[in-house]
Amino acid sequence: MTDFVFIDSGTGGIPYLLHLKNYLPQANCVYVGDTKNFPYGTKSSEEIIKCVTSLVQKIIEKFNPLVIVVACNTMSVNALDSLRKTFPKTAFVGTVPAIKVAAEKSKKRVFGLLATDSTVSCDYNFALKEKYASDCKMVLRGDSKLIDFIERKSFTATQEEIKAACFPAVDFFKQNDCDVIILGCTHFLNISSQIQQVCGSDILVVDSKDGVVKHAIEVYKQALRAASEPAEGVADKTAAQNTKWAGAGLGSQGETSPTLYITGFNEKEDQKEYDVLSEKYKLKFCGLL
Repeated sequence: MTDFVFIDSGTGGIPYLLHLKNYLPQANCVYVGDTKNFPYGTKSSEEIIKCVTSLVQKIIEKFNPLVIVVACNTMSVNALDSLRKTFPKTAFVGTVPAIKVAAEKSKKRVFGLLATDSTVSCDYNFALKEKYASDCKMVLRGDSKLIDFIERKSFTATQEEIKAACFPAVDFFKQNDCDVIILGCTHFLNISSQIQQVCGSDILVVDSKDGVVKHAIEVYKQALRAASEPAEGVADKTAAQNTKWAGAGLGSQGETSPTLYITGFNEKEDQKEYDVLSEKYKLKFCGLL
């Protein structure tokens, strides 16, 4: 039994896993990047649902997780509802752009959404905008080139190379008079500090990391409580076993190192990239799922 499994098209969701470990260092966490099907942002909704469903089926069979965190905006806005219907016994936590936060922070009432092509065109974001930011202008930018750079090169790149890669997106939002940029693809969180440096003090960079992680922890605790409460008529012995298991889930084993799996290598240099990021973030790289 695994406490949390984080999924993404590649390395984008790793900052979410690391942030959760700050709150729950004892949690047993697995990270799975569906690198065989990267990138997701250029796929149709039907293709995304098919890829994610196949991935989650393998994850449930191998890890039997209490909670799956869909640490990918594109997966979440396209496939989260389908996943919950297909796997009703598994708890899912999604990731969506921090539009509410951007509306709260924007003084000019103009903010940017930096994401995949799929995410920026999704109706769900426009519904969030109408709900939380109806008086704001939302400037959209799909940036598959920057996402590809982050996945394949950023972990071995210099700081100047990373900043140079960020510049076109930041300049686009500056030209559109934005004072807030939403990182609407989890990949961008791997270079959020460099994006903020390129933005300077005139533009604030925001993301959904803290809100998603706090929600994931609440869902996890609910799942533990549900597991420790036997159904009516269940024997006391079984109830005691469930309670013991639930307590172990809360971290009696002490701090553990997260493990990283991927589903495929797309380029020869990919192995080096994953080795570098595993060492940087203290992940145990376990190869192909």
